[in-house]
Amino acid sequence: MPAAHSVIETGLLAALELAAEIPWSQITLAEIAAKAGLTLQEFHGAGGREEIVEAMDGYFDRAMSADGVPEDVSGRERLFDVIMKRFEAMEPYRPGLRELMKFREASLSHVVRLPGHRHASAAWALASAGLDDDSGAPASLKRIAIAFVIASTERAWRREKSADFALTMAALDKGLRHAEDRLGQLRRFTGKSETTETTEKPDKGEE
Repeated sequence: MPAAHSVIETGLLAALELAAEIPWSQITLAEIAAKAGLTLQEFHGAGGREEIVEAMDGYFDRAMSADGVPEDVSGRERLFDVIMKRFEAMEPYRPGLRELMKFREASLSHVVRLPGHRHASAAWALASAGLDDDSGAPASLKRIAIAFVIASTERAWRREKSADFALTMAALDKGLRHAEDRLGQLRRFTGKSETTETTEKPDKGEE
């Protein structure tokens, strides 16, 4: 892992701890460095507070591929499993993440980059579920659909009160089913003859 990337990710975890107690607007890079056990100089050339906020989605996206591609379940179930891993990884940092997310939504410079982060998260979710090909629907359309699902599920996660992720899981399941329906409608509209589920990859024997 590149040194600069490592510094930013270490800083992110420290920032999330601080943001659980202090508004993000009041946290300095020097305080983040001290909390992370790094020197301020180590952030020079790696980035600062802006880069730390921008690293947030990518850091937790990696959790989706931690256990490899789920097997012996439908495409939708695979996507459900890998996306839930992302939210489970986020849970220990909930207070800090909610503070950084609130800041990001109020910052124009971060808001304009958010669609790109959503797209990247969706692409990695599909790859982690073994669904990043063009079977069922074009991969580009799958990414758009799953980006919306992740965004809506994140809103539910932020409101979550239950320890068993009931609200988050319900939102994710609903979002994936709606995405599947929308992509199925698009296939019918465009006259595509494909019959597999949009989030389903055909068995090798059926190809």
